Amino acid sequence: MIQVSESARRKITNLLEEEGLGSEACLRVQVTSGGCSGLSYKMDFVAGPQAEDKIFSDNGVTIAVEKRSLLYLAGTTLEYSGGLNGKGFSFNNPNAARTCGCGESFAI
Repeated sequence: MIQVSESARRKITNLLEEEGLGSEACLRVQVTSGGCSGLSYKMDFVAGPQAEDKIFSDNGVTIAVEKRSLLYLAGTTLEYSGGLNGKGFSFNNPNAARTCGCGESFAI
């Protein structure tokens, strides 16, 4: 469902350690209404998935996806770019017909 690049895996692992979250914690990803293109990504660390979440694992990262968000995220890769000109986490979503300039929202 969602692939995790090596750079995103390293950053997620570091963040989990910094926040002192246990091995049961996972990254929860949702698509919500909003943003300049109509839909936005939302990511949170959660202690565990909710009952309606679909669970995926890629590159050592456990990801919980809200059921309503599944169709929007099929084939998506989570990337991370740091450094002076880095922009943080970004989604490479093949389902997006267009994205906004900041890359935080998209349209199907």
